[in-house]
Amino acid sequence: MKTVIVIPTRYASSRFPGKSLAPVGGKPLIRQVWEQARGSRLAERVVVATDDERIRDAVAVFGGDVVMTEGEFRTGTDRLAWVAGRVAADAYLNLQGDEFIQDARILDDLIAHFIESQPLAMGTLKRPTALPEEGANPNIVKVVTDRLGYALYFSRAPIPFQRDRDITLGFGEVPFYKHLGIYIYRKDVLEKLARLPTGVLEDREKLEQLRALENGIRIRVWETSHESLRIDTPEDLKTAERFLMKAEPGRST
Repeated sequence: MKTVIVIPTRYASSRFPGKSLAPVGGKPLIRQVWEQARGSRLAERVVVATDDERIRDAVAVFGGDVVMTEGEFRTGTDRLAWVAGRVAADAYLNLQGDEFIQDARILDDLIAHFIESQPLAMGTLKRPTALPEEGANPNIVKVVTDRLGYALYFSRAPIPFQRDRDITLGFGEVPFYKHLGIYIYRKDVLEKLARLPTGVLEDREKLEQLRALENGIRIRVWETSHESLRIDTPEDLKTAERFLMKAEPGRST
């Protein structure tokens, strides 16, 4: 399968405007994300998708492949679908412009799993954690899956809820999983998602992947040992700097 990595990014953000251009390790965040994506050995192309000239110009400075999107989009998935109508591929990996990964191998792990498991509609990643503060943090999305590894639900709330004990206890005994915001789709499924109306759960949780679950599209979730950080606030940039300091061998520098 021909796979293209698309990095949808925009300048506007209610919590952190302009974060794509915020410096991390002496480079704009969007460049850090792009360089990691370029480390993939299984993707044939990496494209930044934006509607902002400032981001387009910043990507041009470091020689990135950028597509200027047209129109309004509900989510990064919808922007990705627009790109899919103009960039040919069989599968598209959605790496958000604020998803700061430690190791490029996380992308190839997802691509390889997806290709080996065809026919699948959509795939993503999870990572176990026993930290209560992450369970309570609504910026860290949690996921529960069935025995076959398909997503049952994604939430900003700590799931699964442990009825018989304090919610801050027992995570080491029964770990919960945080969802890493990296997705891969078959082209036809991506196009279908873009045509569907915003789901009720999607709107409440502000999680675009719930649109798929609400419409019966199964999402396969694989566990990864690699870490990823979503940049939501200026404070997250400090964590990203620490990521760089302890970078794994597979990380581009």
